[in-house]
Amino acid sequence: MTVVTDPEIVDPSWLLARVADRRGELADAVADLVHSGELPPGSRLPTVRTLAKVSDLSVGSILQAWGKLQEQGIVQTRRRGGTVVLPPEDSVPERGLREWRGVDLAQNAPDLALQPSLSDALVASLGAETLNVFGREIMTERLRAAASPTWPFEPQAWATAGGGTEALLLAIEAAAPVGSTIAVDEPLGPGVLDTIRDLGLIAIGIGTDAHGPRADELDAALRAGASAFVFQPGAPFGVDHVVTDERAGELARVLERHPAVWIIEDDSIGPLESEPLPSLGGVFPDRVVRIRSYCKAYGIDVRTSVLGGSRHLIDAAMKKRSHGVGSNSRILQNTLAYLIASDDAERAVARARERYASRRAQLLAALRERGIEAFAGPRSLVVWVPVEDETAGLVALARQGISVGSGSRSFVDVRDRHMLRISATQLPDDAESIRQLADLVAVAITESSREFFD
Repeated sequence: MTVVTDPEIVDPSWLLARVADRRGELADAVADLVHSGELPPGSRLPTVRTLAKVSDLSVGSILQAWGKLQEQGIVQTRRRGGTVVLPPEDSVPERGLREWRGVDLAQNAPDLALQPSLSDALVASLGAETLNVFGREIMTERLRAAASPTWPFEPQAWATAGGGTEALLLAIEAAAPVGSTIAVDEPLGPGVLDTIRDLGLIAIGIGTDAHGPRADELDAALRAGASAFVFQPGAPFGVDHVVTDERAGELARVLERHPAVWIIEDDSIGPLESEPLPSLGGVFPDRVVRIRSYCKAYGIDVRTSVLGGSRHLIDAAMKKRSHGVGSNSRILQNTLAYLIASDDAERAVARARERYASRRAQLLAALRERGIEAFAGPRSLVVWVPVEDETAGLVALARQGISVGSGSRSFVDVRDRHMLRISATQLPDDAESIRQLADLVAVAITESSREFFD
């Protein structure tokens, strides 16, 4: 049994006793302990200085031994995590590698198998009395009646757009003239920041703590001239936070001091949320537009998101859409209305919500069991893995046929820690497959890490 001085670190005296007769072959002696199982995966070896203090070994000889073990793929030395024993290479079978090749864990696409059937919804939409009547309906009465009961405030106006990302960008473009600055609640979905920059806007990232976007950072961004605030009440990409009602109140008090700032609430998860989310619309009905996306819950081909809130901002956003002449098909709008009211669809969404949460929890646990730092907010649909070098980590996984997301694309500024973003929605429900993925991630991190000895 390995003796430890805390829940992870191997006791140096125990280790010295086990290698007492092989001081000149320290690396080989430690490797034998790993192969025999006496030093299991996840064990943290004593630091170089600690081991040198309690032995007659020099710092140089220990560094040389640890370096040899790392070259052999037996351990990994991390900047803050010490020197950790890795799973054996044969614990990542080729069968598992083949299963994961081609799986897109970057785009956060929903699992098609967990979405409700569209057939009945589409057929029901064909009975609308206004079907094919010449003219446009920005929002059908059926859809308004279905969406309004769960809207968190009384909107001044309603509208529809294509997917949630289209609606978000239309609202941003309406709220912020070219060349202006906006405050954004980080982290954002992949590609959103790129498009914001393509619109000719300057983004200021608002950092978070455990309760949501920080009020002091929002105040600083607004004082710096931000004309709009993009707020994500559901924290769908949260690293380790949820947005509390108390924090929403703090943000509202900041926004009261900046009456010219528009507020865009991005509810990108829609029905997949398990409970009502905070909103600033009740406080600022003439300044807030809320966008709810349904694609992750019901399928990409529903292609209808709902906007509700400030009349001025919604009118401006609709004028930006196809020069003011665009609208969603009545068939798609009424299909969405049917799904919102459908008991069968609600059961399918509840099952998906439960599965996504379980997959996220299983991947977090599997990574942490392997000594890998991993994070996810309680409502997040992604798992974040810190790495020493983001590009190297992406390339190492890509060599194994696995596509994960670039963390830097979700944050405005370069962060102290590089991170990979792994979608939980595309994971299987099979725990063994998730463990295989965690092994592959561990191997990729080892391949991509720089050497930092203490």
